[in-house]
Amino acid sequence: MGTEIEVAILFADVVGSTKLYEQLGDLRAREMVGICIDVMRMATDQNHGTVIKTMGDEVMATFPTADDALNAAAQMQKQIVSHPALKVDEHTVAIRIGCNFGPVVLENRDVFGSAVHTANRMTSQAKAGQIITTATMVEMLSSEWRASVRQIDIATLKGRSSEVALFEVLWQTEDVTSMVPAIAITSRERSNKGLRLRLRYQGQEVVVTDGRANITMGRAEENDLVVKGNLISRLHARVEFNRNKFMLIDQSTNGTFVLGKDGEEAFVRRDSMQIRGEGLIGLGKAPDSNSSQVIRYTCEE
Repeated sequence: MGTEIEVAILFADVVGSTKLYEQLGDLRAREMVGICIDVMRMATDQNHGTVIKTMGDEVMATFPTADDALNAAAQMQKQIVSHPALKVDEHTVAIRIGCNFGPVVLENRDVFGSAVHTANRMTSQAKAGQIITTATMVEMLSSEWRASVRQIDIATLKGRSSEVALFEVLWQTEDVTSMVPAIAITSRERSNKGLRLRLRYQGQEVVVTDGRANITMGRAEENDLVVKGNLISRLHARVEFNRNKFMLIDQSTNGTFVLGKDGEEAFVRRDSMQIRGEGLIGLGKAPDSNSSQVIRYTCEE
């Protein structure tokens, strides 16, 4: 008979390992995957965790607390990014991580239960370099870790009838932008206070300015720009005015498409990009100028 316990469950796997084998050959690729597995194991051991099993390029582990799991997850990401042997054509081999907290059945050194399946689904929602977790896990975190978590979407997971909130763990430390002299930033911001980004959709219009520097788009009614559609997430994307740039930040399952007036196309999913000039935005699918679903944007001075 198994024993029911409550633990944090973590899945971590190497992103694009199949491509690695194609690029580098079996021996070299296997060596790099092996290094990633070693890093995952060591981070687990050093943060009070237990490696339950490894499956090819993936590790499954459990931890007594949610903080232990995120400490291990952040350590894995940092060490993978900085490992000198994990560089391929100037690009670092990357991993993705999913976590959850809940009851599991411990039997024969393995764990079973819906909490395990949900943790695994979090991994499939993550992209390279990300740690994705659940609201249940967030509730179990210390205040320090909870301050480093943000909700990025609500998704329907395979095997679940209800929607699940997705949270990204911000494990990277602040970059050198904090070293930019404050006087230079202030003067630059003052000279660009007239900048505006106008977004139009089916009679709705919102304007992003220095005074209103953050708006959201998605199918939920609480968004600033409400856009309905089967491919559109409840909290799909947001636009921020930051350091005199309009940044589009995707938070969705299906991504956001941007088509500039010059014909240049871009796609972002759980990432960000600067938008300039004027053009079209499509949530969940490429924008069509003849479609009623398209968002039109114009940057004005």
